[in-house]
Amino acid sequence: MADKFSRVLNGRDTLTLAFGAMIGWGWVVLAGDWVTTAGSLGAIVAFIIGGALVSLIACTYAELATAMPQAGGEHVYSHRALGNFGSFICTWTIILGYVSVSAFEAVALPTVLDQLFTIEHQGLLWQIAGWDVYATWALIGSVGAILVTLVNIFGVKPAAFLQTVLVGLLIIGGLLLISGAGIGGNISHIEPLFVNGFAGISAVIIMVPFMLVGFDVIPQAAEEINLPFNKIGKVLMASLLLAVLWYILIILSVSLALPAEQRASAELVTAAASQAGWQSEFAGTFLIIAGIGGILTSWNAFMVGGSRAIFAMARAKQLPSFLAYLHPKYNTPVNAIILIGVLSALAPLLGRKALVWFVNAGGLGIVIAYAFVTLSFLVLRYREPTLERPYRLKQGKLIGYLALLAAVALIALYLPGSPSALIWPWEWLIFLGWGLLGLALYASTKK
Repeated sequence: MADKFSRVLNGRDTLTLAFGAMIGWGWVVLAGDWVTTAGSLGAIVAFIIGGALVSLIACTYAELATAMPQAGGEHVYSHRALGNFGSFICTWTIILGYVSVSAFEAVALPTVLDQLFTIEHQGLLWQIAGWDVYATWALIGSVGAILVTLVNIFGVKPAAFLQTVLVGLLIIGGLLLISGAGIGGNISHIEPLFVNGFAGISAVIIMVPFMLVGFDVIPQAAEEINLPFNKIGKVLMASLLLAVLWYILIILSVSLALPAEQRASAELVTAAASQAGWQSEFAGTFLIIAGIGGILTSWNAFMVGGSRAIFAMARAKQLPSFLAYLHPKYNTPVNAIILIGVLSALAPLLGRKALVWFVNAGGLGIVIAYAFVTLSFLVLRYREPTLERPYRLKQGKLIGYLALLAAVALIALYLPGSPSALIWPWEWLIFLGWGLLGLALYASTKK
């Protein structure tokens, strides 16, 4: 059995892994909802605010990742600073975010293929939240989960190569939309600028952590990155800033290309906007094809990140030991990968409405983990001031406190009393069910 990872990821691999994780399929299917919910300028403001808050948190990641470049990221930092149970909470909640993205993509795959092809689905299974779940529809997502799982089992380098190819396809599709809006768009289409005031903006802000989760895949795979440690932090920050810019350009493009009434009626707003900008059906179709690449980039990256986080918890005896097994030939945490693959394969059985449920429930898990990481950052700054930090933040303690405040503010947006709180029962059931599962595994491992 292999006992350690191999450092095989270069700078390009690392950047495309994180950037592809952040800009996957979400913008293709949700950009129209953001503009409808908050208005064109309101959605941009939401991503600027949310991006700024997440950037503060990412700064702490950048320093910690270079100081402790080990697989597991959040788990390593929180275990050193907060102890066993603190690291369990931190890592288990970020894994919820990773698994939610994988589940989201398994539901998104049949959704986007329905846009490309006329598929008469067979085998009605049940109805969930008013949506009919067919066996053939769910099977498409499950088969996709199996394929992504196999790619990840065969090694991180093949997964990184696939990521580079698909990110290239995705960027071409996005640039087609952006340039089309610049050529065929109209400034009058951006009305309304704001919808529902702060409530509309906050409803989009709570989606931002989910859209930007992915820079933290870099710390998860730190033992497999072949870069000087100080450059790991720089690549992490660059990937995040590029992703924020990407989302803002997509929102602006959708707003310019289509008037409000067409945005409200279009089934897939980004494809309709690309088609309208270029006055070409091909432009809309190509964006959908690129969107499939986006599904696979996020799915692939979070299979990498989530499996490494599970591996780290099992290695620390917080999860069953079989999840810390590395494949003797491919040096991949094969059992952890299979676990995420199984959960992804089951996700389409919840139907299309689960897209938003996974975004919001996973988002809460992500920001809770962010709070624990920033707290760990501050604890280690005080407790271990001489720890070697190749990427050391200037005014680190100030940034740490601001990052912790940002994480707590983001958590508050998901809680009851907030206009953007999680919805009962589905979103809270996903979050609470995941927590209970983790506590049961933790207790059984301790026994």
